[in-house]
Amino acid sequence: MYKPVIDQASEKMDKTKDVFRRELQSLRAGRANPKLLDRIMVDYYGTMTPLNQMANIMSPEPRMLTISLWDVKAIPLVEKAIQKSDLGLNPANDGKLIRLVIPELNEERRKELTKLVSRQAEEAKVAIRSIRRDAMEQFKKMQKASEITEDDQRVAEADLQKVTDAAIKDIDEQAKEKEKEIMAV
Repeated sequence: MYKPVIDQASEKMDKTKDVFRRELQSLRAGRANPKLLDRIMVDYYGTMTPLNQMANIMSPEPRMLTISLWDVKAIPLVEKAIQKSDLGLNPANDGKLIRLVIPELNEERRKELTKLVSRQAEEAKVAIRSIRRDAMEQFKKMQKASEITEDDQRVAEADLQKVTDAAIKDIDEQAKEKEKEIMAV
């Protein structure tokens, strides 16, 4: 009776965790990672296009990314998009290829990034709690409509709390791991 509500809430929580994981992947942690450029959008002939749909992005060295565009004429557009982004990287091109050298992170920038990770983790946890609250309201409505008993409602709320706790623990672990990666020199 109440199982579909818990399954639906669990599915939403999983999606929230996936969004959080993608946000973490796009944070710069001192080493080159092609996922770093996933959020870059380029104004390509009047259409905002994700950079990863316009080029091959590779990491030939630990501290460098190369962007090989399929349309070489778009190099200036891509350079402008990268410079406008919050990544703080300066692209260099040789007419065919764009190179991004990832500089060492200084202590101040590392601390800023860990604060950003904490803020994103908190936002994800708030979203998960909101999903829990919505499911709890559904249980109350079901109980008022006599679809489930008070005992079923308590069991359902306890089961939902276990799912919520697991999701929040997962987010905390991901955030801790990313913070450790950022602070590693």
